[in-house]
Parts: sequence; C-alpha cells; structure tokens
Amino acid sequence: MDPLALAFLPGIGPKRLLELLGAEDPKKALAERFPQLLERLSEAEARAEAERRRAEELSLRILGLWEEGFPESLKRLPQPPTHLYLKGTLPEEGQAVAVVGTRRAAPWALSFARKLARALAEAGAVVVSGLARGIDREAHLGALEAGGRTLGVLGSALDQIYPPEHRPMAERMDLLSEFPLGTGPKPEHFPRRNRLIAGLARAVIVVEAPLESGALITARYALELGKEVLAVPGRPTDQGSLGANRLIQDGAYPVLAPEDALAYLGFSGRRKEVPELSPEESRLYELLRQGEALPEHLAEALGMSPEGVISLLTLLELKGLVQALPGGRYGAT
Repeated sequence: MDPLALAFLPGIGPKRLLELLGAEDPKKALAERFPQLLERLSEAEARAEAERRRAEELSLRILGLWEEGFPESLKRLPQPPTHLYLKGTLPEEGQAVAVVGTRRAAPWALSFARKLARALAEAGAVVVSGLARGIDREAHLGALEAGGRTLGVLGSALDQIYPPEHRPMAERMDLLSEFPLGTGPKPEHFPRRNRLIAGLARAVIVVEAPLESGALITARYALELGKEVLAVPGRPTDQGSLGANRLIQDGAYPVLAPEDALAYLGFSGRRKEVPELSPEESRLYELLRQGEALPEHLAEALGMSPEGVISLLTLLELKGLVQALPGGRYGAT
C-alpha cells in the first residue's frame, strides 16, 4: 500500500499513519478502523502518484515519516509532518543553527544578522531560516556570501516561493517544506514552518523581534524541545527589540557579537583573509570595522574628500570587505 496515499487521506496524522503502516495488512487495518476513508483511497493514490511525478519534474525529493532518511530531529516533534518536500540536502544532526527575526528590521539588525550568518557559515554551521523578508533574508545571504550552506524552510510549497522576489536567492539554497505542491502562503502555515526550523536547529538565535513576532514562536518551540535560545539585545525603547530583550531577561544567552554565538555554541571561527590594501584603504577598512558610518562622516574622520572616500569604498566593496547598508551607511563585512 502506498504510504503517501495514506498520508493524503483526511484525518490521518503522523500517529495514525505509523500505526496503519505497522499493521500486517495496512489496507485491512484502514477498512477496520476508518471504513469511511476506504472509498477515498483510490483518489488519494492517484494524488500521490501525481505528486511524485510533479516532484520529479521539479527535481524535488519527497521524504516520508516512514522512511530512514526522514530527519530524526523532526521525528521527535510532538506533531511531526507526515512527509516533507526537499530541494538539496538536509543538515546533519547538530550542524544547523537558526537565525530568525522580524520582517521589518532596523538597519543595524539587518547588518548584524548578515555578519552573524556569515560567521556561522564560515565556522561550518548550516544557517536555517524562513526565507522571509528582513532578518531571514539577511541570514540566508550572509551564509551564501561565506560560501556556506543555508536552508530555507517555507510556509508555502516549494513551487510557490514566497516572497516572489526571493526566487533568485532560493535557487542557490537548500529548501524544505511540508506543504503539498501548489500550496500558497497562508498566515496559519508560518507557525507550522517555525516548528520545523526549531526542530532542525541545534540552537535558535533571535536577532530582532517585537513582542508579537513569529521569531518568538520559533524560540518557544526551541525551548520546548530543549534547544538553546540566544538573542541579540536592542535598545529598551525600541519596539522591534522588545521580544529579543524579553528572551534575554528570561534566560536566553545574549549575543553582542558573532564571536559570542560561535564561542557559546562551540564553533571555531575562521579568520577572514584580508587582501593587500593601500594605506588609505587600510585606514578606511579599520575605521569601518569599528562600526557602520556614512561616507561624509568617514571623510571627516579620515581628513579626505567625500568623493575620495566613495572611490575607496567602491574598491573595498569589489574586494569583498565592505558592504552598502540601508540609509546610505557602509559597514565592514
């Protein structure tokens, strides 16, 4: 009997699915326990066949709860998914770290999330996030910039990338979803996605989150599963940081720099190799390593013209040492 067809039957959750598959004759067990579903089995079998065919066309794998390749960490969830859709590969146990936060993040938080994810990826972690706007996007991009791996867990099907502007980025990543192909994003899907993020990750790091935030749902799931929760503190007066600050108040480990997270989680950071720089480039780069700044402030600190600083910033960007940030600011990568 096709396990995926059973999973598509209404009312057959993970527990019932495994009980039926464990029976000597699953079809007979279905008829005895859920006779009302037997007449819908042919329809479910046709759907399962079509779903596999479509997944193969998209180069996706369907992983069933009944299979050896299904992640052990997700099997331990109170309500695991009956099956998953995967593009690429999943992180090994203990390799994944989630970096999450608000969609409406402040410039400092976007920059910090990117640096944090880059440091984690350089140290060998797989950065997991939800492919959303804001902090999630920066987490994925930071890992990709480091040449590392990142996994996006979706609140929609893998053929319905959301938000659509993230499709080019998604093509460079591993992707995971529990939603059947063709399923679009819905508000009720995102808490389900968040439990998968928490289940896969050895730790969840919240960069910026207000009190009402999906990132806090992810953190709560992580705590319930006995995972580590870390948070980046923000100003007490910033509404966007109240959730992260509350996590720290409740015992989450505070992350003041990427090195804090690496040390706490036991990752060895890799020192960035700096290419040869001219004296002017070196002075500007060292200044930016102390914090983000506007070009006019950098020009004033260095005693240079704004045009000269812009020229140097362009050269440092090409060398991968500097990045332009929202609001016209620049920061060291």
